[in-house]
Amino acid sequence: MTDGQALITVPGSWPGESMDRATKTGIWIIATGVIITFLHLGRSILAPFALAVFLFLIIEGFATMIDNFSRTLKIGHARFFAILFVLGGFFGFMALLANGIAEFGREAGDYETRINDLIADAYEVVHMSGAPTLQELLFNETGQRFFAIIANETGDLSGDLVLILIYVAFLFLAQSSWTRKLDNIFPGFEQRAQVRQIGDDARRSIETYLWTQTVISALITALTYFSLLALGVKNALFLSALIFVLNYIPTVGSIVAALVPPLFAIVQPEIPPWVPGATPQDTYIYAAIVFAIVSFWQFSIGNFVQPRMMGESLNLSALIVLLSLAIWGAIWGIPGMFLSAPLTVLMMIFFAQSSNTRWIAILLSADGDPQGKGGTPNTNQDA
Repeated sequence: MTDGQALITVPGSWPGESMDRATKTGIWIIATGVIITFLHLGRSILAPFALAVFLFLIIEGFATMIDNFSRTLKIGHARFFAILFVLGGFFGFMALLANGIAEFGREAGDYETRINDLIADAYEVVHMSGAPTLQELLFNETGQRFFAIIANETGDLSGDLVLILIYVAFLFLAQSSWTRKLDNIFPGFEQRAQVRQIGDDARRSIETYLWTQTVISALITALTYFSLLALGVKNALFLSALIFVLNYIPTVGSIVAALVPPLFAIVQPEIPPWVPGATPQDTYIYAAIVFAIVSFWQFSIGNFVQPRMMGESLNLSALIVLLSLAIWGAIWGIPGMFLSAPLTVLMMIFFAQSSNTRWIAILLSADGDPQGKGGTPNTNQDA
């Protein structure tokens, strides 16, 4: 080294190590951007396929439960009954939605009058004049843009239903050849056993999460339905069906599910006879009671029953659940919101298999142990 030259290094490291770390960081950033762009641009293909995979896992979980409880049915027959049950439930739900929308449509004029009265009351409370009507709010530029987004998202989802069902059918047809393909891809016994163990862990976690979420949503829906009937809320079956679907969206879905029935109750044209009077204050009290009852079921079951049933199948940090909801919702829209939790669980399981990415899995996990007790050991040190 000549005079005037100095070698600046980080204590405890070599210059080559700093350069290598910077290169890896740059590669990670570029790869993440490419993957997110690919997922977003391919959402019309990837999102329906992901929904089909998770619907397939729900059916498989239900078929496994039937097979465990029945000593006479074979697994093929259990799958057949599971498919009939899931498809029957799906088409029944669609019929409930159609009937509910039709029922609200028959009383649309009464609901519109009630909503206009509430808007006028709100403007009067804040001492403002010129209260807009519901039609003016819906058909202005902002309202049209909002409903256009909702209509576009729901239209895309409903248009993909046939494609999703086709995907599910082919997943069942291809299921028998998966083991043979795995053996051909990984001829080594140890490597094949490790990959198979990782796949089993991922599938078991996702099946447990989806099946538990279905049972929890059904329990909350049933209790909410009977509560709404007792409280005299109109179209209780339709509102309960919405709650069933919303509970599949982590955290935010349960909050929205608790708000939907009281919002419909407050604009209900007629309040039940047990409410003292028909003044606006009485209507607000009625909506508050509905909110309290619905929130009680959401809170009690979601915080006491669900953790006991789900166990460690999710193991995601609460902050990560919210972030994944926002990120997957931005990438795939409504399907991404429904699939955000199981997709993030898959990412955590796969990241935990490599020493280079294990730190990401630790950050995603709730307890700092992404593999959990008895999880797949981390044997891949370089992947």
